[in-house]
Amino acid sequence: MDTTPVILVLAPILLPIAKSVGLDSIHFGLIMVVNLAIGFITPPLGINLFVAARVGEEPLETVTKGIVPFILVMILCLLLVTFISGFTMFLPTFLS
Repeated sequence: MDTTPVILVLAPILLPIAKSVGLDSIHFGLIMVVNLAIGFITPPLGINLFVAARVGEEPLETVTKGIVPFILVMILCLLLVTFISGFTMFLPTFLS
């Protein structure tokens, strides 16, 4: 599923839950967007995989093997964004 419909459908449902457990709405939005970015490149429904395979004229299996290091780095970034709120909220706190 594309990211825009997912955000439009799930954000109103999940935001009150996130606020009830003490999560800032900006922090929740970043967690959601990073999760969707990971989902956009992971098999079996990663749309970007099909585009990269078509543009690069490579089989889907080759492209999938090539993105493993990127997925691992993105998961590490997701862990940082999720569990270290100072990492995420530094700039919004600084500017307000």
